[in-house]
Amino acid sequence: MTNQQLKELEDKLWASANAMRAHGGLKASDYAVPVLGLIFLKFAENKYSQHESVILETYNKEKGTRMERTIQQVALSKCGFYLPDNARYDYLLKLAGNKRAEALRDAMKGIEKYQDAKFQDVLPTEAYFDIEKKKDDILPELLKSFSDIPKDASGDIFGKIYEYFLGKFAMSEGQKGGEFFTPTSVVRFIVEVIEPYKGKIYDPACGSGGMFVQSADFIAHQGHDLNDIYVYGQEYMGETVRLAKMNLLVHNLRGEITEANSYDSDPYDGYGKFDYVMANPPFNVKSVKESTVKGDKRFYEYGLPKNKGKKDDKISDANYLWISLFATSLNNNGRAGFVMANSASDARHAEYDMRKNIVDSGIVDCMVSMPTNMFLTVTLPATLWFFDKQKVNTNRKDKILFLDARNVYNQIDRAHREWTTEQQQNLATIVRLYRGETNRYLELIDTYIKKVNEAETNVTPAKEALELQLETTIKSLRTYIKETKDVKRTPAKTKTLKETDFFNMVEGFTKTKPETNELVLNNLAHAIENTPLENEAQLEVATHLNWSVTQNKLDAIALKQDANKLLELYKIADKNLKLSSDKIWSNQNLVKADKNLEEALQNYVEVTEQAAYWGSNINWLQTRFPEAKYEDVVGLCKMADKTDYVEEQDYSLNAGRYVGVEIEGDDISEEEFKNIISKQNDELNTLNKKSFDLEELIELNLNNLINELG
Repeated sequence: MTNQQLKELEDKLWASANAMRAHGGLKASDYAVPVLGLIFLKFAENKYSQHESVILETYNKEKGTRMERTIQQVALSKCGFYLPDNARYDYLLKLAGNKRAEALRDAMKGIEKYQDAKFQDVLPTEAYFDIEKKKDDILPELLKSFSDIPKDASGDIFGKIYEYFLGKFAMSEGQKGGEFFTPTSVVRFIVEVIEPYKGKIYDPACGSGGMFVQSADFIAHQGHDLNDIYVYGQEYMGETVRLAKMNLLVHNLRGEITEANSYDSDPYDGYGKFDYVMANPPFNVKSVKESTVKGDKRFYEYGLPKNKGKKDDKISDANYLWISLFATSLNNNGRAGFVMANSASDARHAEYDMRKNIVDSGIVDCMVSMPTNMFLTVTLPATLWFFDKQKVNTNRKDKILFLDARNVYNQIDRAHREWTTEQQQNLATIVRLYRGETNRYLELIDTYIKKVNEAETNVTPAKEALELQLETTIKSLRTYIKETKDVKRTPAKTKTLKETDFFNMVEGFTKTKPETNELVLNNLAHAIENTPLENEAQLEVATHLNWSVTQNKLDAIALKQDANKLLELYKIADKNLKLSSDKIWSNQNLVKADKNLEEALQNYVEVTEQAAYWGSNINWLQTRFPEAKYEDVVGLCKMADKTDYVEEQDYSLNAGRYVGVEIEGDDISEEEFKNIISKQNDELNTLNKKSFDLEELIELNLNNLINELG
């Protein structure tokens, strides 16, 4: 299944589920868990079907021997769960009558019956009765909709659908939605930095388990064994715990999720236990009592966030309770990555003392300022903190990397932003360069070079297809005009065609000659396959790729102009000639010529933009790190030492204080600046004239309308 097909499927499934709000009078909080339960059922059907032949073969082979096991035991060993007949998706789909809720309850209980105790009471059972009472046709429609998920869809596909639905539910829930869902791009970046591919992973505010899921994706992408990690999660909301446990089941993750409040509960005896900690805790909580945490070494090792002089039993702010918890939960080789409110980076009073102790311990590795609007439900600015217990044994012992990524983002819509996969990789590569991992930088550049090369192979065929469509369309238009020159038309049509100069424009149509750059033309031919992982070789290849991308842009500008001119001529013809019943028009294959031309143009634009996109990622990295080594970049990153963060900035962990501000265009000459201003002034004058003309036209039309009505 392609990404586009998956996107279309996700949108279709969400539209079906969301119809419950419109037609069933249900809120997202009412149907989130039961809908995700149906997704799990379809996932279970697909996965069990893939293992069923092996399960039956093993069961029959062992039957009557000393190794004999029940079919349920065999299924658990081969598939991870047993799927009884009454939980098969086709059975539920074909049920008659209005007893789907009862059938779904029995199906869920049938699956859980053979699960370990930690996965008991996870799947939704009673919620389906509430939905059925609201409207009895909702459940049959939902089952039918989810049956559109292909029977060969893998666990990876289901994982993506599950995460998509979690994100949608979070948006529907408003502020509360942020309690159980952290945007995927944020989680993936954390995963890229701490690289949790082996060991114990802990999230004491795990929500729906998104941190764990992205860890699993990272492990799969890196070629490691999923069985090499074991996850431990805590979440205080019962319904969200169930979502998280279902998430683990869908993604085949080993681990435990406990319903518990992390302030007063330590179900895993977690002090110094974990290899990795990942979290997005609630910000600025002020309701925690000092008596709850003051005797717990997980919280007091670096001090307590207590207002000095006040004798009440209140913690001033829980942000540093969480920060302490993340630090003390790591073993001696552990890494942590977590989201925290910006205010914590510069907090004063007791928080300052705690931050000083944490920084002096040497575990703070990297601080990343995030763009605003990265979260689905809140606009509060946030920072990513990264701890590394091993750092004290490296040459980075007294260094902290500050990374200001506030200007690195992809705008999803007016209110939401994200980091693309490439932006995640590029930012993570800065961290790797800071760690001295030059080979990782070169490997990423090599990946981008191959992507450009792959995209470039599609440019020429797409260009040739567009040029052929242009030639075919203009040739057909000319033939049509020639064969219909004696056809009588109404005076109005004749006048309009004459005013638009249609016939002369068709006959006089000539292809636009693209601009060329001699440097570009002289250097286009260059082999870029199997480029060695050496910086000089990659820089040379990137230069040639940039030349090629530049020429693609010049060619695209010319071809767009030609296509748009022809499409305009086609519109004139379509409006003023009776084409729907014109056999000559049809014989010249002009009926869908505009659609064919638009498709060819769109395809060409897409492939050229794709090549340019991969080239832009190469350029983004190479212009900032031309030596393939870490260096401070104004406005982006700064590797600070003790002089910086202790003496000059007094333990502030705000990246903006260190990296400075990049002044866009500060490297251009005075003459270049004058040319830019002059060009922008000309554009402004043109726009002002258009605006004035439109105002006059609107005024004229309004006056005419008033006169007609008067």
